[in-house]
Amino acid sequence: MQGYQKKDWRLAISNLMINMVQLTLYVNPVVGKDSAVGDTAAPLKTLMRALEQATAGMTIQLAAGTYDAKNGEVFPLSVPAGVIVRGNEAGIGKGILITGSGKYSSPTFNQQNTTLLLQSDAQLRGVTVTNAVKEGTGVWIESTSPILANNTFTNCGREAVFVTGTGKPRVFDNVFVKNASSGIFFVRNAKGEVRHNLCQETGYGIAVSDRAAPLLSDNQLIANRVGIFLSRNAMPVLRRNLIEKNPAGGLVITGDARPDLGSIQDPAGNILRDNGKVDLQNSSSIELISVGNQLNPARISGAVVLPVAEVNTPIMGPAQFRDVAGYWAEAWIQAVVGRRLLSGFPDGTFKPEASMTRAEYAAVIAKTFDLPRQRGTGTGVFSDVKAGFWAAAAIQKAANMGFISGFPDGTFRPGQNLTRVQALVSLVGGLGLKGGNPEVLGVYRDRAQIPSYATEAIATATQRQLVVNYPQPDALEPMRPITRAEVAALIYQVLVVMGKVGTLASPYLVNPNTVASSFIDIQEHWAAEFIRRLASLNLITGFVDGSFKPDAMLNRAQYAALLVKAFNPTPKRPVIGFIDIPANFWALAAIQDAYRSGFLSGFPDQTFQPQKPLRRLELILSLVNGLSLPPTDEKVLAIYKDRQTIPNYAASAITAATQASIIVNYPDPLELQLKREATRAEAAAMVHQALVQAGRLTAFNSPYIVSGLVR
Repeated sequence: MQGYQKKDWRLAISNLMINMVQLTLYVNPVVGKDSAVGDTAAPLKTLMRALEQATAGMTIQLAAGTYDAKNGEVFPLSVPAGVIVRGNEAGIGKGILITGSGKYSSPTFNQQNTTLLLQSDAQLRGVTVTNAVKEGTGVWIESTSPILANNTFTNCGREAVFVTGTGKPRVFDNVFVKNASSGIFFVRNAKGEVRHNLCQETGYGIAVSDRAAPLLSDNQLIANRVGIFLSRNAMPVLRRNLIEKNPAGGLVITGDARPDLGSIQDPAGNILRDNGKVDLQNSSSIELISVGNQLNPARISGAVVLPVAEVNTPIMGPAQFRDVAGYWAEAWIQAVVGRRLLSGFPDGTFKPEASMTRAEYAAVIAKTFDLPRQRGTGTGVFSDVKAGFWAAAAIQKAANMGFISGFPDGTFRPGQNLTRVQALVSLVGGLGLKGGNPEVLGVYRDRAQIPSYATEAIATATQRQLVVNYPQPDALEPMRPITRAEVAALIYQVLVVMGKVGTLASPYLVNPNTVASSFIDIQEHWAAEFIRRLASLNLITGFVDGSFKPDAMLNRAQYAALLVKAFNPTPKRPVIGFIDIPANFWALAAIQDAYRSGFLSGFPDQTFQPQKPLRRLELILSLVNGLSLPPTDEKVLAIYKDRQTIPNYAASAITAATQASIIVNYPDPLELQLKREATRAEAAAMVHQALVQAGRLTAFNSPYIVSGLVR
């Protein structure tokens, strides 16, 4: 201690506070310096230096640029356990290139040339990885369990990702393109999950050997030499993959490999088509059984049994759309796409939020239903739908069945967007559903916007549980153009009513027996709308006397429960045990989830202090950390009257929360009151704003939301 200078102590304390509160190191290969502290104002230069400093639970945020030897990187780079390396997830790694190679001595494969090593619970998100040297591997996973998501792996000299030992990675939503040998290679006793990836223009899209047994689900394997290659005793499970246009074979099985290609109880739903030589080549010594796959028997080589049940099993195919994974309507979209009622676009998207024209809707109706012509429906011929129009036959069929009609001037207006109320009225009318009670419309806070002609139909649709409202179940938005995702959900719900499919659970499916919560003590409260919105989604509840107690104090355990219910967060670091949380404590699971996801932390003495009142400062920091919000210019803090009370270690987080419009201050929006205990109303308000920032809720105007604009 005597050897430390005052400046050293200040730097050490500053670094400690960054590690404890921000949980984020920033790296910029263009303007950064490895002697910097690693915040937004003074980023590090190399990923290598950030990895040396990072510990479990921390995120390394990469700026655009190239991370290579020329810029100071030394390969292979090893991502420690529990550390997240994040770049540009929305762009699948665009603009953030990690390229290089170094020697790694593998316990199972001797010396290898690799770019990155990932330890257990490490995460690699939103980067592009290239290892151009001969026999080069992009990511080597040796008996660890990391996550790889939203990355691009390209131009690797051998494979993009190699998994060996007892590795068990989760590989989601990545693009593997133009890698010399394989996109992903599993060997030894490796397992793990590979979902929603695109493998293209590579030797083997996915290869599995030895005794490896990963789950391969919802992937696209297109235009590789071979789509999936299995050897030795490989035992992967294949579900809902699209394997097409691979010139040397779609699925090639050798040795004693035994893939799981479905069963009567669990149809596989893979699509194998248009592959060069064969779609499925079984060169193994084992007779395979295929159930629920799209396969042309004439394009199968080897011993493969196709049970009779195969004919009657719906072909699902992959949820192959890169813009649907994790989307609120993913299950509905996948279900209707699997029944070929809707399809995506050539660029691999579904465009769930795109509007749907009347012609496109007619095409969906014509595919979904085959009902007799209704009396009084007319000819189904319209003056603005010519005989050669792509949807002419579908429009006529949908009109004859009574699902759609034209306008008084004899037109159909095929290019006009369909509204939500028109879609619901169409389905109720086409199916002949009756008996709607207008009182049920009380579940909608915007029921006054429902046109008078549609009230009975909307009431009927509500009672039959056809209505799906996102993000707020009590907001019908009847006059808004309907989206492709909403049409998928409505069509599926119609199939439920017809008894053709089972119900899919969702918080956005309107229950006519449930009216949004209204508490007796919030009518005139400043936070009433925030509270009502969260209550309508069942994210918060009140007390048995019908009150919410908006001004009551909130403790840390109660807040952890609210966070987990609101965000259902993804783990970012290993769980730890707090010495003051017994095994039977009511909020144990919530506290662990809130900790693992980075929203909350404990104290240096290994306690969590669950009964301790939550301060407003803790409330703001938790939301910034949990959402990994990046700050920019701290000049924004000048708007606050009590800015001198902001601790130095919290300035960047307060900046980020301000700019994201998460901070809500009452009665004066320009007073933070950071040391004061947070109320239930304040927690509801700021969690609401965090959900808006995350795209889960729509915004509304309140005079107490700090805009973050410096004037």
